Amino acid sequence: MDFVLDFILEQEEPNRSILEYLHEVLSREPELVPRIRYDIPFYFRTSWVCYLKPIKEVGVELAFTRGNELSNANGLLDNRGRSQVAGVIYTSIKEIDLRPLQETLQEALLLDETVKYKSKRK
Repeated sequence: MDFVLDFILEQEEPNRSILEYLHEVLSREPELVPRIRYDIPFYFRTSWVCYLKPIKEVGVELAFTRGNELSNANGLLDNRGRSQVAGVIYTSIKEIDLRPLQETLQEALLLDETVKYKSKRK
């Protein structure tokens, strides 16, 4: 059973369509494994790379768990006051520009591959 697809199909529109589209984009990366964690879809490689978080009446956030370590050269990401996570909120599929999304995703995957994540928990 695919718990991530089940989660997506339980969501209301327009978030369902946004989640389906972003899940499809992320699933094109063969090394990324989707799993439900903390009641939302996370995408894992050697560590958590990103997650999709539906925000009622706002849209869907695609958040990168190590966003503070990414260059954000294309200006896609906003940390919204968070020290580690940075993401982008989409309110419709039309807003999704694949070029900066793919650039950010590739940078996040390279970071995950080359720099081991060090937890700040003690």
